Amino acid sequence: MIKVAPSILSADYLNLQRDIEKVEKDAELLHIDVMDGSFVPAISYGPNWVPQIRKISNLVLDVHLMVVNPERFVDEFADKGADIIGVHVEATPHIHRALQMIKNKGVKAEVVINPGTPVEAIKPVLYMVDQVLVMTVNPGFGGQKFLDETVKKIKQLDDIKKAEGYDFDIEIDGGVNNETVQAAAKAGATVAVAGSYVFGAENPAERIQAIKDATK
Repeated sequence: MIKVAPSILSADYLNLQRDIEKVEKDAELLHIDVMDGSFVPAISYGPNWVPQIRKISNLVLDVHLMVVNPERFVDEFADKGADIIGVHVEATPHIHRALQMIKNKGVKAEVVINPGTPVEAIKPVLYMVDQVLVMTVNPGFGGQKFLDETVKKIKQLDDIKKAEGYDFDIEIDGGVNNETVQAAAKAGATVAVAGSYVFGAENPAERIQAIKDATK
């Protein structure tokens, strides 16, 4: 059964504590999208959000850096309490160094690939990561439609993982619901980020359970 990471990008900012409390008992992670207005068009959370969220949640804080040159922010997000930090291979010419920085801070390291980026681009660093995030939409906005072609990447990663004896999680992000998650989980996805599908519902906990039930 897949783990679920609700994305607070789709939560009600003015009632964030209320919305987080609605998913606290049913989710395993909380996904925090950090956007700089450059790598992606939108702008969102800074490092100071992390300790504030930690005060109200015991979930694993999964910080996704959608920023140019993420090395600039690794230390601060780690020091503020992130449990996982994800960096895009497309956002830095020094992906190994960025991941090494995360590991050196005692935080789990995640490498992220966009829909247009092949799995081959991250093969050299797969041995050092705790999680791989496959973007199943183009990053930057919530509410997009799941790109079916990304399922092939999930299967590629799962094949590499098994062949090499790696133990990283494979996370998906974008257009996730109780239907789209099925093919992804079958291909090898172990964590599902869900934003509007969860927080856009009257009962977010039911939506989380629906994703899990679809992957039993």
